[in-house]
Amino acid sequence: GAVLYVFGDKLSKGLSGPNVRAEDIYAAVGEVFARVRGAYSVVGVIPGAGMFAFRDPYGIKPAVLGVKETPEGKSYAIASESVVLDVAGYKIERDLRAGEALFIDHNRRLHSHQVSESPHRPCIFEYVYFARPDSVLDSVSVYRARLRLGERLADAWKETGREIDAVIPVPESSRTSAQAMAEKLGVPYREGFVKNRYVGRTFIMPNDEQRVSSIRSKLNPIRMEFEGKRVLILDDSIVRGNTCREIVRIARDMGAARVDLASYSPALLHPCPYGI
Repeated sequence: GAVLYVFGDKLSKGLSGPNVRAEDIYAAVGEVFARVRGAYSVVGVIPGAGMFAFRDPYGIKPAVLGVKETPEGKSYAIASESVVLDVAGYKIERDLRAGEALFIDHNRRLHSHQVSESPHRPCIFEYVYFARPDSVLDSVSVYRARLRLGERLADAWKETGREIDAVIPVPESSRTSAQAMAEKLGVPYREGFVKNRYVGRTFIMPNDEQRVSSIRSKLNPIRMEFEGKRVLILDDSIVRGNTCREIVRIARDMGAARVDLASYSPALLHPCPYGI
């Protein structure tokens, strides 16, 4: 709400005539950068004028520009993940730069301007969890990033000297890293949990009791993959720890000989103030 209010207020006060110009958009985006702190990527349409888009000054959240040739001329689309452009038949042109503003006028001409010169600091959690594995964000494949995280974790795991019988991912986001980790360790990759797709995200539920009960209904175990085995359960990250505790309990209830738990998210060295 704050972004839209500041942007709209500055735009309406800055217009020198009836038409919205690219310079008016840049000024409005500059006002947003000056007054709104946070992580955001924004796209919008002004009737009769065109489409605008911008990323926050540090480019924390992603934004990708796509183009498609149509009988009427060039068609542009902007999305937070490249997969949206893929499925809509758009060719990925490029990522918006941190602090950049785009304006595509009603004649389909593209204008861009670097409003802020802050350093680019993309959110790593996009690659760990948020983004789909088939996305490419800031020219980095999310799938490849997760493969590498799994390989790095395998190297770290070897140093512990702990032997395991299988790597079991917590679906869905952990699958890619679990496959890479199991391959490098030379142990089987196994699907030990089946996800119920009709339960929402547990880490944003209002209390622990609701979170724990929904975790059990969200993940149903396959007993044969746990019974009598030393299992390494791989999750993408540990946000509260509720999911981890419940998953370990489920694995033990299924008769696992030993349960190890790992997260492929890099160590959290500095807290993120943006609520990511």
